[in-house]
Amino acid sequence: MNTFATIGGTQRRVDLARPIDLSVPIDFSEAGLRHFGAPAPRSAPFATTGFTGDVGRGASCNCRTLTLTPHCHGTHTECVAHLTREPLDAWRLVPVQPLAAIVVSVTPERIGDDCVVTRDALLAAWPQSHEAPSPIALILRTAHPGGTEPPYVATDAAALVVARGIAHLVIDQPSLDRTHDEGRLAAHRVFFGLPAGSRSLGEATRAFATVTELAQVPDALPDGTCALAWQVPAIAGDAVPSRPLAYRYEA
Repeated sequence: MNTFATIGGTQRRVDLARPIDLSVPIDFSEAGLRHFGAPAPRSAPFATTGFTGDVGRGASCNCRTLTLTPHCHGTHTECVAHLTREPLDAWRLVPVQPLAAIVVSVTPERIGDDCVVTRDALLAAWPQSHEAPSPIALILRTAHPGGTEPPYVATDAAALVVARGIAHLVIDQPSLDRTHDEGRLAAHRVFFGLPAGSRSLGEATRAFATVTELAQVPDALPDGTCALAWQVPAIAGDAVPSRPLAYRYEA
């Protein structure tokens, strides 16, 4: 279904029937994706007196209770409230319209035992020019050069992303930061404009920004510009399961 959409003030042609799904679904089996040592998410029939919640056990309908941790199970979108005392609902910050985005494939640098997306690596991978409109979302595809720890983003690279005007970041790793970084969450703080050590939402200069983690960026989506949209449920909290959808610009 080809249509013309106004993206970043510029009219571009996209095929809304052919999105490229960047999400990793939540799998309620033991084999499902999980991170940070979290147990597998659970899906169980809701049972009460006279009702089993399971048609297979004689109920009139299926009714299940889901238990999951958005940060650990599948693709999720989070906001600055991940780091603050004050609450903020991530779903309220997710744009409802498609945004101008850019896809960048970067090879992290080996630093000791770590694989790090550095500023130099990101600069080298970032296209020197791109078509209008200017992107405000970044889809970061990372190569994994080996090692047990997943790649993470250095603070200087996060600062570059901010300097390039990116408000919404999608990454195919479990976290912007090192899995175990003594609670500093330095790259998160740079991206959200939250000073080191601060837990105050009022001190964040980029409380409008979002980070989507544990995404997957298939080869079908080439480096360069595209449109990006999200599907998210209206569930309160600093993070919410999400389904980012990329649309290639049509000629």
